[in-house]
Amino acid sequence: MGDFAKVISLAAERRGGMDVLERALAESRSKTPAEIAAMPDDRILAEMTRRIFNAGFASKVITAKWDGFEAAFDGFDPHRCAAMPEDKLDALLQDSRIVRHGAKIQSVIANARFLLDLAAEHGSAAKFIADWPDADYVGLLEVLKKRGSRLGGDTGMRFLRGIGKPAFIPTGDVVAALIREGVLAKPPGGKGDFRTMQQAFNRWSAESGRDLTEISRILAMSIGDVGHGRPGRH
Repeated sequence: MGDFAKVISLAAERRGGMDVLERALAESRSKTPAEIAAMPDDRILAEMTRRIFNAGFASKVITAKWDGFEAAFDGFDPHRCAAMPEDKLDALLQDSRIVRHGAKIQSVIANARFLLDLAAEHGSAAKFIADWPDADYVGLLEVLKKRGSRLGGDTGMRFLRGIGKPAFIPTGDVVAALIREGVLAKPPGGKGDFRTMQQAFNRWSAESGRDLTEISRILAMSIGDVGHGRPGRH
């Protein structure tokens, strides 16, 4: 593994300077644990749903319909969604306000129940997520995959980043940078590779004072030709 200060310098050079890099990083600044814990669980369910429906669809389609999603799912109130009656589910499968994908609609019900379980165990789902240590981010991903519905892989990672939880996402550019830095030999293929990435991110976080999201984005922005301005996929 290389010195992360060199990766930051490389990313700044590719972006056109340190000021430009910092402004780019500020666009996806993480929330504090207190800010995440204060989020109502309906907003947690809403972000889960947005990310699940974004998978396989153009995000602009989901964005354009989002007011319809909010109305159709009763503002994503976990209690109402968890207890959705059969006739309401049938109606949603015909509701043009949303994307009518049966399995994804069902995931809203399952994830509402998941959040209610977390609330019963920890006071709120938001508090559970806020309190989870960033140094074991991959452990939180496993919880989402095992206990949630359709929250594995990229969807779970983007959900966490979407609510402001520090999160690394192994996009093509991030993986290319990790291979360049000697963290990986090839694209990640299992739990062992994710644990290896976690160890690298933890070390770089301790070294730089930056969180997982910032490190992930800096890695992505360190890829590409100098001066071409390509932002890096992150």
